[in-house]
Amino acid sequence: MKDLFSIGEVSKYQNISKQTLIYYDKIGLFCPAYVDPNTGYRYYSAVQIDYLDTILIMKKIGFSLCEIKEHMRNYNIDRSLILFKNQLSVIEEKIKELRLIQSRVKHRCEQMEHSRSYKENEVIIEKIEEQYILTEAVKKPYSLKEISVATKKCFSKAFQKQLPIFFQSGVIVPLKRIEENRFTEASEAFLPIEKTDKIQNIVTLPSGKCVYIYHIGDYLSIGHSYKKLLNYCKENNLHIISDSYEFCINDYLTSHDEDEYITKIMFYIK
Repeated sequence: MKDLFSIGEVSKYQNISKQTLIYYDKIGLFCPAYVDPNTGYRYYSAVQIDYLDTILIMKKIGFSLCEIKEHMRNYNIDRSLILFKNQLSVIEEKIKELRLIQSRVKHRCEQMEHSRSYKENEVIIEKIEEQYILTEAVKKPYSLKEISVATKKCFSKAFQKQLPIFFQSGVIVPLKRIEENRFTEASEAFLPIEKTDKIQNIVTLPSGKCVYIYHIGDYLSIGHSYKKLLNYCKENNLHIISDSYEFCINDYLTSHDEDEYITKIMFYIK
């Protein structure tokens, strides 16, 4: 029709699907200037194209369709300035969150690459820096099921309270249980985390001399890596002064194959 654009033309010019335009019409956000009573075809005026530009730009900025609809009922420069300034704060928070996620993903990649630089069952002695963990007690009988539940509780708590966790989990296994060959009976699950005052039950792992080994393979076979590590400490007169801290380096998050799982087993020593 003269001076009007069909829905197909608007879809092509604005790179937006016809289905989206129909949906915008149904919710009263962007209605056609004319609907052919015989065919039901929708047509739009040139002025409406500018209106659609505004909708698409606001959507790109991050406004919801409801916010856009409400704003465009009666908007001017003053109202837009207030709205856009408020949105700046929202964008800044999202940038902050994305930077945190970026650092976590980078940390995970670095740990995976670092673990691959060592041979399987190679024992390493190293001074570690102070770090923090968010813990959750594992209930009896301390099986993999209870460990999984405790880990999920940790993640749930962290996401709910928006805590600065790393995308990694681990467990604490008491030294006494290890000496009794109860290698998989963890007492606590944990998530490495940055120091924060948002929550109380954060445990500090102090800086100190540590010995560790990377176990490669499924978790139930971790016993042979423990024996290797304990024998090394005994042969080299290293006195273990802590429970075991296991850090998941490669797990279900990064591999489908359990044979590729990597667990860092660490003790403090003197």
